[in-house]
Amino acid sequence: MKSPLIVALDYADPGAARAMAALLDPSQCRVKVGKELFTAAGPLLVEQLQDQGFEVFLDLKFHDIPQTVAKACQAAARLGVWMLNVHASGGKSMLEAAREAVDASGHRPLLIGVTVLTSLDAAALMQIGVSDPVAVQVERLAALSTAAGLDGLVCSAREAPQLKAAHPDLCLVTPGIRPPEHIADDQKRTMTPAAALAAGADYLVIGRPITAAADPAQAFSAMLAACAG
Repeated sequence: MKSPLIVALDYADPGAARAMAALLDPSQCRVKVGKELFTAAGPLLVEQLQDQGFEVFLDLKFHDIPQTVAKACQAAARLGVWMLNVHASGGKSMLEAAREAVDASGHRPLLIGVTVLTSLDAAALMQIGVSDPVAVQVERLAALSTAAGLDGLVCSAREAPQLKAAHPDLCLVTPGIRPPEHIADDQKRTMTPAAALAAGADYLVIGRPITAAADPAQAFSAMLAACAG
């Protein structure tokens, strides 16, 4: 069985992304292509990674008017990606348009909603006019995603227990995963792999602890072992 590990290929240089992918085993993990890499390399790199056997999580966090998001989701589905995401804060009409677009595609990727970015805490939410605690805002957006028929959520592993209890049919994708000895860098709501899985996470997005390691292959193996418990 494939591990829950999704390795974030957060590179500006497609050559560096391909070199990192060459150190990974597509039978043991999936890969994430985000805004930086997709802007630099475009759909061709996604197709190359899929040709190598990787399932690709296209992490572009679409957030726009419903028609624009629907067309973007259609284009992503045509690429054959395994998973794509949209910002749940775009509203129910946007989420429903995204879901209808992937439902109508020949290849139906998983569609997941981004709740509250793991770089945000209560103080940061206050700056954008959200006075509720992080957990309340996460649940509000999770309920909206459920009502719109999405497949899952992007959330901090710290919110996973409450979300799994309230929305058991949704898969939970958790960034901000760090080994105990790793610095938190710009992620504020982090958790270790074992703790995240125990909390209810289904997939773990891990980037710099692997990609910025002195020995990425060894770091990847260590993260696989940590996921296996």
